[in-house]
Amino acid sequence: MISGTTALVALLGQPVSHSLSPVMQNAALKAMGLDWSFMALPCSAHDLATVLKGLEAMGCRGLNVTIPHKQAVSLLCDELSPLAQRLGAVNTLTPLVNGGWHGHNTDVEGFLAPLLQNNANWSGTRTVVLGCGGSARAVVAGLQDLNPSDITIVGRRAETLHPFCNDLQQGRPANSVLLQPLLDTDPHLQTRIQQADLVVNTTPVGMSSHQPDRGPALPLGVDIWDKLNAQTVLYDLIYTPRPTPWLERGERLGCRTYDGLEMLVQQGAAALRRWSGIDEVPVDAMREAALKNLSHP
Repeated sequence: MISGTTALVALLGQPVSHSLSPVMQNAALKAMGLDWSFMALPCSAHDLATVLKGLEAMGCRGLNVTIPHKQAVSLLCDELSPLAQRLGAVNTLTPLVNGGWHGHNTDVEGFLAPLLQNNANWSGTRTVVLGCGGSARAVVAGLQDLNPSDITIVGRRAETLHPFCNDLQQGRPANSVLLQPLLDTDPHLQTRIQQADLVVNTTPVGMSSHQPDRGPALPLGVDIWDKLNAQTVLYDLIYTPRPTPWLERGERLGCRTYDGLEMLVQQGAAALRRWSGIDEVPVDAMREAALKNLSHP
């Protein structure tokens, strides 16, 4: 029930009409008994700074930020967490006591949550990341913390791929694993994938809204996955459809798979902990609400 005392938390992005965050966060707020309401607010890049100031003036308790604002909003924050500063990307804003916004990135925590179930140890493993866009930044940062033996980043264009790797390598200890850029036309790509313990897809290929005439339904095409090792774990950041064609192919070959729904739930829960100051967040209620919405949108 929204009343005169109800506080606002929100998602900023463009577009946001498809977002599961409102049903997920409002389920958590209800379970926690907080007199807050979460809304998805469309916001253009041109209006971002103005909208942030307006929401601050309105007493907004916290914000999530999604595509295409994660990097731009980091420049509008008055304070950044060390992780957000390293990534140059923010997805969670918390109001500061003296005004302005603190920026953090909970995507890393969300990405790692499924991988760290049952105290899994990824040290020394071989990992491959498909894509070098905004989502890949959090994925690579998370993998760097797992201490794998190598991290290969696969991209389509050298002018994007190499700066991406150089940027995320900066500020890391000298003994940390080097990021290895690899173009998707490289003849060694198939071997690198066959030897991988973990492959993460950060591209939109396979998403429900990804039109067939824009490319194959599997990242990197179909043929490259014919000889996939059954011991390789596949992690797709996409969660519609469930499973994606890529994960479905992996499951048929015996691979363990994860989709992006749990990452969405866990990054949202981490954001809610920051906004509310409450550690015990009803993650199960968030997951249940998201799943129900996927089944009956």
